[in-house]
Amino acid sequence: MYPEWLGDRSFLNVHRVRFAYIAGEMANGIATTQMVIAMARSGMLGFFGAGGLSPARIEQAIIEIQSALDPEGLSWGINLIHSPNEPLMEEKTVDLFLRRGVVRVSASAFMGLTPAVVRYACSGLHLDAAGTIRRKHYLFAKVSRPEVAKHFMSPPPARMLEALLAKGLLSEEEVRLAAHLPLAEDITVESDSGGHTDNRPLAALFPTILGLRNELMRSFAYTRPIRVGASGGIGTPTAAAAAFALGAAYMMTGSVNQSAIESGLSAEGKKMLAAADLADVIMAPAGDMFEQGVKVQVLKRGTLFSSRGFKLQELYRAYRSLEDIPREEILKLEKEVFQEKLEHIWQDTQQFFQNRDPGQLAKALKDPKHKMALIFRWYLGKASRWAIEGTEHRRLDYQIWCGPAMGAFNAWVKGTSWSLPTGERSCKLHSIYWKVRPFLQERSK
Repeated sequence: MYPEWLGDRSFLNVHRVRFAYIAGEMANGIATTQMVIAMARSGMLGFFGAGGLSPARIEQAIIEIQSALDPEGLSWGINLIHSPNEPLMEEKTVDLFLRRGVVRVSASAFMGLTPAVVRYACSGLHLDAAGTIRRKHYLFAKVSRPEVAKHFMSPPPARMLEALLAKGLLSEEEVRLAAHLPLAEDITVESDSGGHTDNRPLAALFPTILGLRNELMRSFAYTRPIRVGASGGIGTPTAAAAAFALGAAYMMTGSVNQSAIESGLSAEGKKMLAAADLADVIMAPAGDMFEQGVKVQVLKRGTLFSSRGFKLQELYRAYRSLEDIPREEILKLEKEVFQEKLEHIWQDTQQFFQNRDPGQLAKALKDPKHKMALIFRWYLGKASRWAIEGTEHRRLDYQIWCGPAMGAFNAWVKGTSWSLPTGERSCKLHSIYWKVRPFLQERSK
């Protein structure tokens, strides 16, 4: 059996790829433009990790990818991460996607529908000469709960469509046609993964979502399939085979991509990942949804990020403001966690949100608890950037999103050239590539 035969044929046709494989959107640019370009040129789909980045940085990445791939007619995508604490960022990002002609978007961490994600999916809906509804934009919805999956596999709510129409953000034709299609025709079932996760086992979650898909297909009498893909916990060929055996239309990897040469993670971060075992992961507070108590799965081995993050969450829940926290606790935070005076952290935070979302600062002036949250989120946000940049003196604070698949991958490659340190692996891989390149080119023809 050839790898081209795995998955759903309609996935290959619709998205114009050779293999039903996706490199997922590791946030803060860890899934780099280079990774997206490499995937596309290998006949697969890659999503740029736009989560946590500024609109200017995202636009720069879009231009770079389009310049490389659009002339070749190759497919690619980008991430839209749910931002409940910064809804303006979500809207600005969708504005950018529509203005720049981004055709494929993977929506992640959504707990329900928002006007921004509905607007993206429905913009450009039209009828072709044969009277068939055609999409201009393809939305991939990454879900881990049936109730969330149902929203994306159903037509958009009428009230939301009417509100977008009233604002002039959708046309009458787009609103009319949207009522006959699911919001997303590609549903990525995310099981026990790195980053945002509900830690659900794939063997239990995937059949549940697949059954819901079949039920909604009948209920709404859709004329074309909703494709259901699998992600989370896929770090070995055996795990990939299991996902396809469950009926996955496509497969998405995430944690393991961070060890790739094209990954945006620092060399030090990659070394830490290369030493990870199955049990070397832990849950920690999420920076983007800190106030809601949402957690992400991260690397535990070699870091103190999780314990320090939970300390911040504990203080946030116990006190109404920074002034209410006992002085000895504040001193301990400044010495061990922030490694700087909180006054300086607040100045840095103000500068950040002045450019990103000034409304957050206005809210903080009125609500001291919100100010405390923004300062605590400074640490949670910086921790991932320290891991990306390889900031040596903050190594114990690295936030590296990681699931058990990383340990499985390390066990699979143990004793092979794939387990070499990054630099040595790079040389080895390039040596292998140039040896097999003629064969690959001939096979491609």
